[in-house]
Order: sequence, then structure tokens, then C-alpha cells
Amino acid sequence: MKLRFTLLLVLSLAFAKAQTTYIHAGHLLDTEKGKWMEEMTITIENGEVLSVENGYTNIPSNADYYDLKNKWVMPGFTDMHVHMETEYNPHAYVQKYVDDPADVAYDSVKYAEITLMSGFTTVRDLGGSGINISLRDAINKGKVPGPRIFTAGKSIATTGGHADPTNGSNQKLMGDPGPREGVANSPAEGREAVRHRYKNGADCIKITATGGVLSVAKNGSNPQFTVAEIKAITETANDYGFHVAAHAHGDEGMYRAVEGGVKTIEHGTYMSERTMELMIEKDCYLVPTITAGKEVAQKAEV
Repeated sequence: MKLRFTLLLVLSLAFAKAQTTYIHAGHLLDTEKGKWMEEMTITIENGEVLSVENGYTNIPSNADYYDLKNKWVMPGFTDMHVHMETEYNPHAYVQKYVDDPADVAYDSVKYAEITLMSGFTTVRDLGGSGINISLRDAINKGKVPGPRIFTAGKSIATTGGHADPTNGSNQKLMGDPGPREGVANSPAEGREAVRHRYKNGADCIKITATGGVLSVAKNGSNPQFTVAEIKAITETANDYGFHVAAHAHGDEGMYRAVEGGVKTIEHGTYMSERTMELMIEKDCYLVPTITAGKEVAQKAEV
């Protein structure tokens, strides 16, 4: 059976329009029943799906209309782990030192549109420079096309940790970033870092509980927070209605993160059964980011 074209329903988020948009869909996926519906009309108003009706309803002559009678239409995808400001490439580490914030902002607009037109209408952005917050706001105001973004703003790390923004820098450039920049080395600094994320307009909190595959460090899997530090972060995040996501590859750091109250484990590469059992007990979820690991492995081949 040939793979037919599937058009994902991204039109409702491309731009928030005041006018009403109509779509005639030849095949529309009913996600609740798990089956395809034939000959449907979708009505979108102010960027939101207003109604879904059986049959091809009459459309006003001057209406914003898309004829998708020969297409397969489905709701947009959700990606739980993205970084909208960047795209991994061989020049990524150099760009860190030569790109201005405006360069990053322009790139993020491009990546947002690519993400949307790939079918992802909602994403969770887990770490950047803070431009990701401005990007979210620009999309919400209809200034640029992109998916609905829930962003952590800047990640929170320990000194030298995976999300320490000075990792890999020449010592003269390294400086000493603190909670404002997302670096915390005590429960008190962890609480302060969360409050800075709140002040900046984040939607959630991201910590790096272990090293990472792309860390410029000796160890990519060592634990990087104490349980007390993580608990201070999660308790403060709860005060502001944030959930906490934890980047984690090594099992010990992962276990500490779950014990400390995070809501999701990102990657979970070397997860043990002990950690799995604790996650079930604590109602913590795994975001496996499978394609990220495959891409890194492929690009590491010589």
C-alpha cells in the first residue's frame, strides 16, 4: 500500500487571524476513536479550532478557505523536548562566540517555522539563552509563525555542569555565572534561580542533573546536584506552578532527581530498574528523546 500524503493541521497556528478559516478535509483523523472520518469541514476562528462538522458545508465566497478534499488531515504533533534557539551543526561551538543575540533570534524564528511546518503545533522548549521566551511571545502575538511554545528559558545547572553557559570557554572568558544566569550551587541558590526564571517569564523549569553527551567536560554521566538542592528547586517551582524537567543520563543523578521531586526525566540513557520503580512511585515521566541520541551517534561516525 502506497504511503499517502498526510497534511497535518498546522494552519490554525501559522498565524492567529481574526477572520474565520474553513477547511474541507477529505480524510480527518479522529484521535479519540482511532479512525478516519470522511468528508469533514473544520472551522478555525482566532487561531483555534471552533468546530468539526460532517460533510462539506457551504463556504462564504469571500472566506479564507483551504480545499484539502484529496488530503489526509490530522491534529498537530507535540514534541516534549526541543531547543528552539539552536540547531546542532559542526560550527555550533564557534557560533556560541561569534553570534550576537540578534543572530540567535533570527535563527530561532526560522527554526520555529520549520518546526511548525513539519507538523508540530506544540513544543516544550527546554533551555536556551532567554530568547526562547521572546520567541514564544512573538508567536503568541501573531508576529511570526511557529508552534505553541512552553519554555524553560535558561536551564539551571551547577558550576561546570551540563548547562553552565561558560563550559568550554577560555579561562579569561569563563567568568563566574550565578543564579541569574542559571548556575546554582546550594539550595538557596537553587531557589533564587527558579525565581529568576519566574521573573523572566518561563513556563517550566529545566535542570541538568547529570553531564551530557555534548558536555565539554571530563564526565558526561556524573551526578551534578545533591538531593537537597533539587528539592529546593522543585519546592520553589511548585510555588509558582512550574513542573521541573531533569536532563539525566547517569543513573545516580537520575535517581536523585526523581527523589528530589522532578516531574520528567529527559533522555534517561542509563536508567536502572531501581530508578524506574521510584519513578512509578513518584509519578515521574520519561521523555526518551530517541532521535536525538541516534543523530549524535550518526554524526560521531568517522
